[in-house]
Amino acid sequence: MPVLAIDQGTSSTKAIVLDDDGIVVAKVTKSVTTRTVADQVTQDPAELLASVIGAGREAVAHSGRSIDAVGLANQGETVMAWDRVSGAPDGPAISWQDGRAAAVCGRLQDHAERLHALTGLPLDPYFSAPKLTWLQEQGAKGAVTTSDTWLLHQLTGEFVTDVTTASRSLVLDLDARQWSSEALELFGLPLEAMPRLTTCAEVVGYTNAFGPDIPISGLAVDQQAALIAQGCLESGLAKCTYGTGAFLLLSTGSTSLRSTSGLSSSVAFEAGGSHGYCLDGQSYTAGAAISWLARIGLLRDPAALDAALDGALDRELVAVPALAGLGSPWWSPSARGTIEGLGLESTAEDIIRAVIEGVCAQIAILCRAATKDMGSPLQALRVDGGLTRSSSLLQIQADLLQIPVEVYPSPDATALGVAALARCGRDGGPFEPPAFEPVAVVEPSMTADEAGHRLARFEAAVARSLEASK
Repeated sequence: MPVLAIDQGTSSTKAIVLDDDGIVVAKVTKSVTTRTVADQVTQDPAELLASVIGAGREAVAHSGRSIDAVGLANQGETVMAWDRVSGAPDGPAISWQDGRAAAVCGRLQDHAERLHALTGLPLDPYFSAPKLTWLQEQGAKGAVTTSDTWLLHQLTGEFVTDVTTASRSLVLDLDARQWSSEALELFGLPLEAMPRLTTCAEVVGYTNAFGPDIPISGLAVDQQAALIAQGCLESGLAKCTYGTGAFLLLSTGSTSLRSTSGLSSSVAFEAGGSHGYCLDGQSYTAGAAISWLARIGLLRDPAALDAALDGALDRELVAVPALAGLGSPWWSPSARGTIEGLGLESTAEDIIRAVIEGVCAQIAILCRAATKDMGSPLQALRVDGGLTRSSSLLQIQADLLQIPVEVYPSPDATALGVAALARCGRDGGPFEPPAFEPVAVVEPSMTADEAGHRLARFEAAVARSLEASK
C-alpha cells in the first residue's frame, strides 16, 4: 500500500512516499516562514496549505505511484481563525511560540490546579485553548481551531481533529479522551464549536489533492508521531526530537499520569483499538537557537556546528537559551535568554558551545523530572531531528544525561510515524509501531560529578534569568 505522509512543521513541510514494503521512495521539503515581532509569532495559513499540497504533489509525482492513504502530522498548538462557510482564514496563524495569550492564563490562575487534574496540562499560553480564547477576544469571527483542523477542512471538507492534538489544548478530558465541558466553559469555548474528535488511525475524509479520492487515515501531533516511529509506546521508553525546539516524550503506557515535576501529560496515540499516554516537556529553542546564532553572525553556517563546537574551549560560559521563554518545568513565557561568564578572551565558538550545552541541559533536566514522575530511571534516550547530525551535540547530550543516546536512522521520524498510523487507519486491525534500530549509540564520556556540576551551574543561571524577568 503506497502511503503519502506529510509532516507540517514550524519551519518546513515534509512529504514522503512509502512503497508497499514501507521503503521511502520519494521525499520533498518546502520551507515555511515564521514571522516574529516581540512576543508575536505568526505564520501565513495560505503558505502552510500551499506547502502541504505542493510538497505532497511533488512527492507523489517523483514516486511514480498511485497513493492509497495519506497521513498528516501537525504542529500541535498553532491556532487560527477562519470562516466555516468559505474556508477563508481570518488573519494569520498564531504559532505555538506566540505568547500573547498570557493574560488569558493569568485570569484563569485560580483554576490552574483543576485544569491540570482534568487535562494533564499546566496552565500556559503555549497550549492551544488560551490562544483560541485570545483570538475570540480580538474579535475573530467563525471558527477558531488548531491549524490541522483548517488544513483537513481544506483537503476534505471535514471539521475534525485527532485526540493527540486535542490533548495539547487544555480543554480535553485526558482520561476520557473527550472534550471537557467544564474546561471549555472556563475558556469560553462552546462545545458545539469544537471539531469532531477522531482517533489517530481512521478514515476521516477523502481528498483529491494528491490523486482521485484518497483517504486521509492517519493524524497526530508531530511529536507523538515521532514517538511512534521510534517505537516508544512501552512504558518507560523516551525520545527527544531536536527541531525548531527540542521535545522530550516519555511513554507511560495505557495509564495517564499527572506530573508533580512540571511536565505535561498527553495522549500518545489512539489507534487500532488501543491507546497510550506520555509525559512531555520542551525546550522552545533548539534549531531556532542555531538559526539565531547564524543570523547574528556567530555561526558561519549551521552545517559547520561541529567545527565550531570542536573549536570551543571550556571557559565555563553558561547560556540560558530562553529566546522564546522557558517551557517545562519552569513555565515562564516571559523569561529571557542570558549568557554568563563573558570576558575579553571569549570567542564565538565559546558562545556557540554554551548555547548548545544550554539546550542539552534543558533536556537533561526534563529527563530527570520525567524519571521522578515515573519512579524509575531512564536506561537510554532515543533521539531524532536535524540537530542529531551533530556528533558533538550528541556527545554533550549523553554526557549531561549520563545515559546512552540512541540515534534514529532517518531524519523523517515524524513522517514515518504518521505513515504507520495512515496504514493502520486504511487497513483496520491492531496497530503495530515500526521497529526501531539505532544507527549509532553515544555513550557518556564525562563523569557523573562533572555532569552534575554543569547542570547545577545551568540551573543557577536559569534562576537568575527567571528573577530578572519578573
